[in-house]
Amino acid sequence: MRIDSRLFVKLATAAATGLFGLCQAAEVSVAVAANFTAPMQKITAAFAQDTGHKAVLAFGATGKFYTQIRNGAPFQMLLAADDETPAKLDKEGLTVSGSRFTYAIGKLVLWSAQAGLVDNQGDVLRTGTFERIAVADPRLAPYGAAAVETLTRLGLLQTLQSRFVQGENIGQTYQFVATGNAALGFVALSQVMVDGRIARGSAWLVPAEMHTPIRQDAVILNSAKDNAAAAALASYLRSDKARAIIRAYGYAL
Repeated sequence: MRIDSRLFVKLATAAATGLFGLCQAAEVSVAVAANFTAPMQKITAAFAQDTGHKAVLAFGATGKFYTQIRNGAPFQMLLAADDETPAKLDKEGLTVSGSRFTYAIGKLVLWSAQAGLVDNQGDVLRTGTFERIAVADPRLAPYGAAAVETLTRLGLLQTLQSRFVQGENIGQTYQFVATGNAALGFVALSQVMVDGRIARGSAWLVPAEMHTPIRQDAVILNSAKDNAAAAALASYLRSDKARAIIRAYGYAL
């Protein structure tokens, strides 16, 4: 059977292009703030499908990631829960110059897995008879720092501090509340929002003026200076598709 020469050229070109794309696919190791777990998992899946690149994710406390990066942990990109940590890494010469940007602005919520426990003004903090309240470690987790700021503004920090159940990061803090180890706690809105509403339980969305804005910055680390996947992911996080996912989890942009 004879094959038309023009068809052969087209098939060969398509095959070569496909192989080239596979050769160009790269991998990037990303340290991700725990509050951004759910949206980042969705974004990463779409990123792989759309670009062929792979992002390997680790979730945890921003403060802990900072220490690990300073000590040589093999992360290539950081998605922090604040803007201060990436700025410090910038200043210390550990990042690719000009790669830092804000990918989301987080929102803090007082949440309980129990329906009706938390009112929409947060008055339960003054009137409730709960034994324990979950708060992320303010030294490591920016959402924990925002919770402490909020309680300070309300004049309740001294009153409630003895009832704190402290999570290492906001993921662990959420688990304390979700499992009933704490009656309520300060978590990220993204952890309890599904399709634009609180999925279960009861919540008070903390007004933005109660704490320093939770501006979350991303930055490429020096180890990924020539990593195509890192550059592609930084760009993808600012795409319309990624931003739609981020908004769906309650973040501002």
